[in-house]
Amino acid sequence: MRIRRVLASLIAVCGLALAGCSGGTAAQEDPNAAIKVGVTPQPHGEVLEYVKNNLAEEKGVEIELQRFSDYNRPNAAVANGSLDANYYQHKPFLKEYKSEQGGDLHWVGGVHLEPLGIYSSKHGSVKDVPEGASLAIPNDPSNRGRALNLLEEQGLIELKEGAEQEAEVRDIAENPKNLEIRTLKAAQLPRTLGDVQAAVINGNYALKASLDDPLALESTENNPYVNGVVTNSQMQDDPRVDKLVEMLQSQQVKDFIKREYGGKSVIPAS
Repeated sequence: MRIRRVLASLIAVCGLALAGCSGGTAAQEDPNAAIKVGVTPQPHGEVLEYVKNNLAEEKGVEIELQRFSDYNRPNAAVANGSLDANYYQHKPFLKEYKSEQGGDLHWVGGVHLEPLGIYSSKHGSVKDVPEGASLAIPNDPSNRGRALNLLEEQGLIELKEGAEQEAEVRDIAENPKNLEIRTLKAAQLPRTLGDVQAAVINGNYALKASLDDPLALESTENNPYVNGVVTNSQMQDDPRVDKLVEMLQSQQVKDFIKREYGGKSVIPAS
């Protein structure tokens, strides 16, 4: 009898463990539940808050926002099913994340572009950047490559042939001003402006730091770094995800983005 009781207890414990691993949000289990979406606060949280307050009710979709201050947890949360979708990243970042971390993650649709900009508290134009100046750029591979390409566009460096989206500092072929290129976490870059001659800063962090006068912005033409919505296999064909993307891509949201951000740090995807 004692052995049977022990076995029964073990079976119960195992059952609870398996149940706990199944995860899933209410939206994945109930087609009428709110869809849970992870965002970074600016501009994604602001844009989605506008959608929630102005468009969602008419579309019959309830949206629950969860805000994150980093670039990794929103993907992990979608992959493990604790979020239904996220809205904060571009395709090259998603590709990089999946190659390093894996996970059940699927791109759904693009919403807006946040052009990288060169910012400085010391100089009024790119031409004013002096010999031997220190420049800070993002250290994550996709944005690091973007930053180096922007510096090349502005004539500050020349990259080796074939070094494109994933360029590294060692891929600099010509550095006529002998610039010192420092790589730092993207979120730290606005705080470095007092210590460096210039920094290449992501649009969302420039927005958060109230930086609105870049020396230069990367080109928006054929730019692959459009931010959009990502979901998992369980929600990929859910009509609520389709409606979410439809609302985010609507003309009403494009007008909100233009009005709210002035056409610099955040630009609607075409």
